Amino acid sequence: MSRMFSGTLLALAFAVLLVPLACYALPPVAQSLTEPRLQRAEVVPRYQQAPVKLTDRALVSAPKASDPMPDAEQLGRLLDAELAVDGSGTFSAVVQDVLTGTVLYERDGAAGLAPASSLKVLTAAAALSAMDGGTRFPTIALPGEDPGTVVLRGGGDVLLTAGESDPDSVAGHAGLATLAEKTAAALSDKETAGPVKVLVDDSLFTGPALSDAWGEADVAAGEIAPIHSLAVSSAWAEEGTGPGPRVDDAALSAGESYRAALAAALAPKGIDVELSVERGAAPAGAVALAEVRSAPLAEQVDYMLLNSDNYLAEVLARLSAAATDREASFAGGIETVVAEVTALGVDTGAMVLGDTSGLSGETSVSASQLNSLMRILLTTTDPDLRAVAGGLPVAALSGTLAGRYDETADSGAAGIVRAKTGTLLAVTALTGYAADADGRVLAFTFIASGLDGNTQQARDAVDSAAAVLAGCGCR
Repeated sequence: MSRMFSGTLLALAFAVLLVPLACYALPPVAQSLTEPRLQRAEVVPRYQQAPVKLTDRALVSAPKASDPMPDAEQLGRLLDAELAVDGSGTFSAVVQDVLTGTVLYERDGAAGLAPASSLKVLTAAAALSAMDGGTRFPTIALPGEDPGTVVLRGGGDVLLTAGESDPDSVAGHAGLATLAEKTAAALSDKETAGPVKVLVDDSLFTGPALSDAWGEADVAAGEIAPIHSLAVSSAWAEEGTGPGPRVDDAALSAGESYRAALAAALAPKGIDVELSVERGAAPAGAVALAEVRSAPLAEQVDYMLLNSDNYLAEVLARLSAAATDREASFAGGIETVVAEVTALGVDTGAMVLGDTSGLSGETSVSASQLNSLMRILLTTTDPDLRAVAGGLPVAALSGTLAGRYDETADSGAAGIVRAKTGTLLAVTALTGYAADADGRVLAFTFIASGLDGNTQQARDAVDSAAAVLAGCGCR
């Protein structure tokens, strides 16, 4: 399992993956083994990565049903040897040939577990099932009922930047400074004398902003924060991808950033802006003064999967609920994710979601259910849904897998394994796919649960199990 890839072989590894796809209440997570996070500038989303184009078909041949498949008995022996840890903990696992659906390996695959952030694959699929991948979410400035009042209305973009809009970025695609400049121009055209007061309308989402399914310590550690329909940088106190503290009220915090930008934009015009920012609403039928729009949904889903962004995952679930005429709340988001995944063909019997980000220990999802969805994503003809599989982190190269598979033992899987990670104090999980030595695409889900002080060892075990698939002829 120690194959080392040159640049050419790494490109071939990507081609092996891409061409077949063209053809068919826990303790604080912050105190556990945390997944590596990348700073925003280092994140390279799927749509910006092009190691091999789908049109480069000459590099490899797409697998056929008649091509050799791993021998289940031999594969089982190899996986059994890897899926073991010292001390407490058990493994649940499923491996399937994507082309035929043949189950090649299963260990307690029907057991309901909390799969940590691997759950985000369900949320991603549900969002792109409920909404078009090109959907953009607006942040709008509206005239308030009282003269000189401006209402900042959130439309679900929580990847705003306090600065200027950056059209080449996902996080920060829409900027509050840009919105403020547009607003200032509109107010000037209306000959507004001032002073101007800013109100914030985040009424798109309903119900509690925090879930009872989340531990207080996880909130304090910044793993999650109260959910609002507008936020700067997923509510991080400093723009980026964390780790670190999050703001307690992302909507008002965004409003304060907008107020400051509006004050700067109006100062040359001699118009003052009040310091206080409060919640409020625009009158019915108010015509927008200005607006900015988020990056497309498909790109936000990529960002969410690469960074394992808990806040964005919860927001996308609520936006999916709103798009399907459900309440944009915790309950509505959970109901929508289950309903959309069911409609895609996953047997969701006995599935229970405690949230839609994977932080909750009240979730019960089986390896078989996760793997079933993975195969659906790999074989669907819907380009938005296929993009979920294509947007998963790549071993040793991107997202939460960037720092994994770079050791000699598993380095042969670099560039071949694509998967969503999941880590809690007592859980580690990996669900994704890999191309074996014969080019067959194998979908896999590995979940280790009941861990106690051996999370790193379990994570190494699931990494090695996926690496087995990447190098397997297994006959």
